[in-house]
Amino acid sequence: MERALYDPQHGYYGSGWAGVGRGGDFFTNVSVGPLFGRLLARQFAEIWTSLGEPPDFAIVEQGAHRGDFAADVLGALRDLAPACLAATTYWIVEPLATLRQAQHEKLAKWAGPRVRWTESLDGLPPFTGVHFSNELPDAFPVHRVVRRADGWRERGVDCDGTRFVFVDIPLSTDALNPALAHLPAVPEGYETEINLAAPAWIAEIAARFATRVHSGHRLRLPPPRYYRPERDQGTLSAYAGHQREPDPLARPGEIDLTAHVDFTSLAEAGIAAGLTLAGFADSTISWSGWGNSTSPAIPPARKKSVRSRPSCTRA
Repeated sequence: MERALYDPQHGYYGSGWAGVGRGGDFFTNVSVGPLFGRLLARQFAEIWTSLGEPPDFAIVEQGAHRGDFAADVLGALRDLAPACLAATTYWIVEPLATLRQAQHEKLAKWAGPRVRWTESLDGLPPFTGVHFSNELPDAFPVHRVVRRADGWRERGVDCDGTRFVFVDIPLSTDALNPALAHLPAVPEGYETEINLAAPAWIAEIAARFATRVHSGHRLRLPPPRYYRPERDQGTLSAYAGHQREPDPLARPGEIDLTAHVDFTSLAEAGIAAGLTLAGFADSTISWSGWGNSTSPAIPPARKKSVRSRPSCTRA
């Protein structure tokens, strides 16, 4: 999955193949217009105020794709909270050269010390501010596993003539054992995914915070629901042309691969790393709060539609 998504030459994201928006493979809140960024900019400014208006405030984004969200946030801060903008350095964590180039082009008007890049969290100095990601942990590579009569097996990939197929293999890493032991009892033949990258990612973010406020937006599924009995084939999915592809192995590098996120394990990893859980909120609750009648981020003519229309996204 990592190679299919992030290989620099052939990966869906790494090669620049990924298409987002009307002419692509899926929509995101960012791809449908600037409103999402304007609403989040208002929240970021409120966080800056709640932290005592520090003179060196950082907004750190991972999963920035081509830089549209960053452009929307910076433009909104200029219009709605210029004092916050003056204190802000916008960091983009981007390991892929093709996307860094696209981001530089998108953010050319903000060129200078206000927008900075690093290829990994290791290059990020300790900061006071916000770490934000939208639809990122669901694009982390996962381990697909299946419960057999004699225990858990991992699902590897093999070639059967002219096509790729899933096959049982031994667990590829001992790191899977604690995560599997944490799962509820499931019947033989039950398949699911283990995302080892996401908890490690949260711990790495926690280590960079000087003052800790983290924001990320996806649906939270606690273990009894995430691993419910009817979800016996897991959540690994493929998308192309706004349609769900039946076989995630059919066109590696040409289709998007995604899996739902167990946000309970993510929260537990954050707490173990010293963060405090402020709460969970799905998109409906978040948008309703950001789009209240006092928000200057939304033109009055659009407030009713923002409250009543769901976003059209991949998951």
